Parts: sequence; C-alpha cells; structure tokens
Amino acid sequence: MKLYKQIFKDLGKDKFFLFSSIILAIIYVVASLYLPILAGDCVDLIVEKGNVNFEKIFQIFIIMGLLLVIAAIAQYLLNLCNNHLIYKYAASLRKRTFEKLERLPLKYLDSHPSGDILSRLSSDIEVVNDGLLIGMNQLFIGVFTIVMTLVFMFILNYIMAIVVVVLTPLSLFAARFIAKNINRYFYQQASYRGEQIAFIEEMMNNQKVVRAFNYEDKSEEDFSIITDKLEDATRKSSFFSALPNPVTRFVNALIYAVIILIGALLTIYNLGFSVGLLMTFLSFASKYATPFNDISSVITELENALTCLKRVYELLDEEDEVSDKGNKNLEAVEGNISLNDVSFSYDVNQKLIEHLSLNVKKGQKIALVGPTGCGKTTFINLLMRFYDVNKGSISVDGHNIKAITRDSLRRNYGMVLQDTYLRYGTIEENITMGDNFTHEQVVEAAKMSSCDHFISLLKDGYNTLIDENGGDFSQGQKQLIAICRVMLRLPPMLILDEATSSIDTRTEIKIQQAFNILMKNKTSFIVAHRLSTIKDADIILVMKDGNVIESGTHQDLLKKKGFYYELYNSQFVNEDS
Repeated sequence: MKLYKQIFKDLGKDKFFLFSSIILAIIYVVASLYLPILAGDCVDLIVEKGNVNFEKIFQIFIIMGLLLVIAAIAQYLLNLCNNHLIYKYAASLRKRTFEKLERLPLKYLDSHPSGDILSRLSSDIEVVNDGLLIGMNQLFIGVFTIVMTLVFMFILNYIMAIVVVVLTPLSLFAARFIAKNINRYFYQQASYRGEQIAFIEEMMNNQKVVRAFNYEDKSEEDFSIITDKLEDATRKSSFFSALPNPVTRFVNALIYAVIILIGALLTIYNLGFSVGLLMTFLSFASKYATPFNDISSVITELENALTCLKRVYELLDEEDEVSDKGNKNLEAVEGNISLNDVSFSYDVNQKLIEHLSLNVKKGQKIALVGPTGCGKTTFINLLMRFYDVNKGSISVDGHNIKAITRDSLRRNYGMVLQDTYLRYGTIEENITMGDNFTHEQVVEAAKMSSCDHFISLLKDGYNTLIDENGGDFSQGQKQLIAICRVMLRLPPMLILDEATSSIDTRTEIKIQQAFNILMKNKTSFIVAHRLSTIKDADIILVMKDGNVIESGTHQDLLKKKGFYYELYNSQFVNEDS
C-alpha cells in the first residue's frame, strides 16, 4: 500500500490529466454498462411474432449508437491521458533518480556495485514505464467497471447482485495469494539482474586484466552462477504469474454459471425476472469478470513493474549527503590547514585513522608516504570532505570545513588522482569541465603540463572527440590531460595522489618542473610511492596503520634510520642516500 500511495502521490502532481483520466474512465464505463440494459429492453419489446415494437427498438438503437461513439471517444482520450501521465512520471523518475545519485554520500557509491545502480536508473525504470502503462490503461476502467456493474445489478435485482458479491471474494483471495509469491520472486529477479549487469560491466571494463591473468574460465563460471540464480527466480516468477488468469477465469465462469441458473429459475417461475433482464445480467456478469481477467493477464508486467519501482524508491529513500546549506563560502584562501585529534574509519569495527593532529602552514609541501592501506588516500578524502571525520575536526584558515560549503572547499583544491576521469566530449571540454576559460588559456595550461604536443598532432586538435574511456590515448596521455585541468585553475591548495604514476621518466621531469612552478606559495599534499619524487618536500609524513609515525624532511628522516629509512632503502638499495 505504501508503494501504491507513493505512485498516486507522484501521479497526482499532474492533477489535470489524473482527474481527466478518472472522469473519462467513468464516462466510458457508464456508457458501456448502459448498453446491456438497452439491449435487454429491446429483447423485452419482442413479445411474439407480430407483437414487436419496432419504433421503440429503433429509438433504442439510435441511443445505443450514440453511447458507442461516446465510449469510443472516451476510451481514446483516456489512453492519451494515461500515456501522458506515465511517460511524464517515468521521465520525472529518471530525473529524480539521477539527481539523487548526485546527492548520495560517497559511502553509498563506494559500497554498492555501479552496475546495480545503473540497472535501477535505466532498465528498472524502463520496466516501470511499460508495466504501469499497461496497468493504468486497465486500472481505472477495471475499478469503475466492477463498482458500476455492482451498482447497476443492485438496482435491477438485489438477489442476483448478492450472489455475485458473495462469490467475488474467491477471486480476490486467489489473486492475493498468488500476488504475494509473484512479488517475492520478481524482487529476486530484479536483484539478480542488477548483479548480472554489474558483473558484465566489470568484466567489460577490465578485459585486458582478465585476459592477462587467464581469468576467462573463472569469469564464465561466475557468470553462469549468477545466470542460474536469475534463471531460477525468473522461472518461479513466470510460473506464479501464469496462475492468476486461469484461476480468475475459473471463478468468473463459476459466477456466470450460477447467474444463469438462478436467473433462469426466476424467469421460469415468473418471479419478476424477464428474458431481457436475464440477458442484461449475463452481460453484466461478463463485464464484471472482464477486469479480473484483464488484470490477471497483465499481472506479470504489473508485478514486475512494481518490484522494479520498489528498487528505484529504495534508492530515492537513501539518506542524502549531509546538507551544507547555510554554510559560508570559503574565500581568499591562504592555505593554512589544521587537523585536530582526527579519528575516522569506514567500518566501526575496523579502526583506521586515530587521534591524528597536524598543522600545515601556507605554502608548505607535505608528502604522504607509507605502505598500501595505511590511510594516505583516506587522509585526502577527509581533506576534500568526501567523508566526514568521526571525531575531531579539520580546519582551513581557521574555519572548520563542516561549516564551509563543499563546493567552495573543493574549488580551492586542485586534485590529480592516479585514476583519470575522462567524459564523452572534446579534449577542451574535458580540460575546462564546464568552467568558462578561453581557448588561449587552455592551450597555455596544456603547454605547462606537456600535453599540447600530442594534442596538436591530432587531426581536430583540441576539438577531438573522445569517449568516456579516453579513446586511443595512453594512460600517461590521459593523466596529462587530468594534470592540465589543475594547471588551468591555479587553486591555492593542491592534492597530487600518485599524479605521475603513469608517465615516463622524461615527461615526469617536465611535469615536476611545472608542478614546482604551480606549487609555489601554495599548500600542497603529495601522495607518492616513488620516494625520489618527494625529496624536496617541506614535511614528509610517514603513515602506518592510520597514524603518523614519523615526520620531518627527507634528510632528517634518513638520519633517524626509522621506518622511512627502510622504505627509502628498499627502493634505492644501490644508491647513495
């Protein structure tokens, strides 16, 4: 019921078409149900040979013709209204779901397969669109047909109407039992379909790794397991979805037979029941049964749509990232950063960063080193407020970053990651990322980041279209484009997370020279595994198990002969320190 209420709440936003659909459904049903009454009157006007009121029958035929025209027009307009409602609802659902995706905390995105999220945004909403369109075309007409048929039958003969009302629950109970099982298996089916899409996407995006490590057989085996689960859920849902139609048809046939028997007895014994009235009731019984048969015939599509809609609403009901509305913008940034007794963990049962305190002054270059999983990237996530600290606080120029808008905080950071992100569009669009920069500014930044050379060699230069995977560019070229974005913006604070990991040594020297110019008088955080790249850092923070265990300059740390000394010598065992 909660799901149905939500659907009609959303559909109710377009009140004109919703009310129009209801009114048109009533007009169609009343016109359709009045036809059997008129047909029964015609039969009663045929008493015997030579005793037929043709004039009255002709008048009734004219009225019946007008009613048929009215019913046809009403049904046509009803379908138009329903199409408008559902297509607009589906479009609104897609928009709301995508907007929700932009507001979800990174914790949700990191903990859910991208393929499953993609399935909810695309295929699930498409199933909702098709299923609800079929359901809406049956719903209003079906509900009003059932109600109005009972009203007409009570008016004409309450005994026969009571018989129908007593037998009706048999059909409803059968439909309810079957629907419960259908919903359960359709939800499993949708979940496994999302799991399958996630697996396919993962294998497609990593085919080089799959083939390099001969993972083909194992991936096929894993895919078969997922497919078997999907097949099992689909088979069970198909079995139960095939039951409603024959069950409801059997119950409705039973009602029809009982009406014939009782009506015939009332007519034979002349108990206020005529042949024409019997014919009218038989027609009403058929019309009364039609909505149950129609709904049962599309129950598969309808239940599948409701199940997929439930998955979409589950996404929409997720909590948004903590709002920073009302927070102040960070302006005129100098770059003084302070971490005060910061503690953070992704999982409450697994500690990561604990009681970390650090003061970074304007213009300092801070290097973060340590083994994999020690908390370097987590440290960056906290600085950028991709995650909020569990305890303690982080401040920029004395302002707690929780009191600052995320937009203004992140605009004051230039960030280059090891994993590059390129979207579909031109190279220049990938560099500007929607901001207003002139072509000359883009070219200048490209020259500083050493990517102007290979871009200029392309046929369309900076207007070359690339796909979201970077097209035929090498990993190093894609990373140079990502570095160019930062060069273009000249932010007061920089974060370089393995920014030159995919670049050859010669290009790396050029990039380091450009970075030295860029980092002048700017607070910089550098995450590096190659320790030769951070020798000139003002402070090197050596992290292990989420804690800073050593800090100082390169020479100071080497003299201590501690953990940093061991890391450095493991890379340069044959070089002088």
